[in-house]
Amino acid sequence: MKVFLAGATGAIGKRLVPLLVSAGHKVTGTTRHPGKAESIRSAGATPVVVNAFSAREVLEAVQRAEPDVIIHQLTAIPASFNLRRFDEGFALTNRLRSEGTDHLLAAARAVGCRRFIAQSYAGWPYARTGAWIKVEEDPLLTSPEPQMRQTFQAILHVEHAVLEERSFEGFVLRYGSFYGPGTSLGQGGSFLEDIQKRSVPIVGKGTGYWSFLHIDDAASATLAAVKASAPGLYNVCDDEPAPVSQWLPFLAETLGAKVPRHIPTWLGRLAVGPQGVAMMTQIRGASNQKAKSLLGWKLEWLSWRKGFRDGLEDKIQKTSSQPRLAKAG
Repeated sequence: MKVFLAGATGAIGKRLVPLLVSAGHKVTGTTRHPGKAESIRSAGATPVVVNAFSAREVLEAVQRAEPDVIIHQLTAIPASFNLRRFDEGFALTNRLRSEGTDHLLAAARAVGCRRFIAQSYAGWPYARTGAWIKVEEDPLLTSPEPQMRQTFQAILHVEHAVLEERSFEGFVLRYGSFYGPGTSLGQGGSFLEDIQKRSVPIVGKGTGYWSFLHIDDAASATLAAVKASAPGLYNVCDDEPAPVSQWLPFLAETLGAKVPRHIPTWLGRLAVGPQGVAMMTQIRGASNQKAKSLLGWKLEWLSWRKGFRDGLEDKIQKTSSQPRLAKAG
């Protein structure tokens, strides 16, 4: 099939292009940076430099590619940002999830694309009541923290626009929190550096549940959606949602860092704002059973426990000169 991958040089895109090519698909991959076009070409795909905020450029690129499937992986999440200004850090990504999504959808209609796969997020958008592990049918928040509202609305826009479209088959993949090569939870990533500096404390009792996902498993799930028979909404995460009180000390030990500090909720509110406190104490994890059943998807990294020990480095690009991460236990 012909696949148009919007965001081919992002964290997922870089892992997804080789999988698509190896599966026999003819891939066109976009980047906004001319200097990154060669990396797409060297992976076996056709690069195209596109400004996702230009409806004309997006339409022309999609018309040239004539894709059967469009995959929307456009984000611009900074390497690090201030949790107290959450929406500010996600401002460009929010535009890509609104304007960028609309431009891609319009292009998909224009060329008669039969399938559209888009990125969403499983985690803090779920309502923070009831069960700690959520399925796709569970309700989302009705009133997010003020500094998360723009980001929440952008996520809703992607999901509603894709799933309510009737001219093609729509898939929305609610990924867990990424870790692994090219992410903030990968070798040299900003979040790992903060943990090593002991600047990521456990707020309150650390009861907020996180669902994690290795970046290679994100790519393999997206590949599975290209041929899956059941369009719809999917949580895509590993088998073990876990509270902060479990995964953060484990990760610190894996990195050879000191045990994370504990701070009370009131102090956490001053340090990272109510949204940061919610992520530490209230957010819910997600069940991946639907994705494993209906996408025919198999995880390589079943749990963050093994993934944090062995999956943070890029085994493909690693050289002997790169420092190795400490191992837990």
